[in-house]
Amino acid sequence: MMEIDFIASTPIYQQIRDQIILALASGDLQFGDELPSVRSMSDEIGVNSMTVSKAYQLLKDDGIAEGDRRKGTKIVDQIRTSDRIKEQIRSAFILLTAECAIRGISSQELKDLIDQIYKKNQGV
Repeated sequence: MMEIDFIASTPIYQQIRDQIILALASGDLQFGDELPSVRSMSDEIGVNSMTVSKAYQLLKDDGIAEGDRRKGTKIVDQIRTSDRIKEQIRSAFILLTAECAIRGISSQELKDLIDQIYKKNQGV
């Protein structure tokens, strides 16, 4: 079940996309798994079907999901990382490390936190 924060500044379609990524990293979803239909997902979480469709499209654009209207959407069997995705991750890290620096979080504290979260997402 998706946990959507309807008052958050993050758009709902982005929250759906992000939660699918987290579920895949944590093992709750597996490579090759089918995602619920757009209609089913929108009914389950109480949002417009176009919102879910936009989330699924983001996953497809990022090479994480594939499918079409007839077959449905599924997680790909293997995710490839493009230069565009690497640059997006780099940009996110630039902002994250800047926030840490201005808040007094040391490089070592950040590295420890990243290691802890990465291991959790890898099921280690």
